[in-house]
Amino acid sequence: MRLYHNPRCSKSRQALALLKERKLEFEEYRYLDKGIAEEDMDLLISLTGIIRTQEITQSARFDLGKPADIRQLLVDNPKALERPVLIKDGRAVIGRPPEIILDLLK
Repeated sequence: MRLYHNPRCSKSRQALALLKERKLEFEEYRYLDKGIAEEDMDLLISLTGIIRTQEITQSARFDLGKPADIRQLLVDNPKALERPVLIKDGRAVIGRPPEIILDLLK
């Protein structure tokens, strides 16, 4: 289980706390430092709302309807990833609100 985490984000910190409170084993993945893991890219791209549009500059030319463009955007600018995201057993959920990640644990 992997949590895409940005420690500066309150929602991300809340999701991290939910997992820790339950004493679950997971990887706290700091994507701003490491980039997006290639093995997670297809799954992340498939999520509706995975891009933080406010992080895209006006000069960027990305079509958010095209998976290849979303992939390139996340490679070029990991900060554009909506967070937090929990990945478990080939499924993923955006933790907005953070409690949604608990649905993936059922």
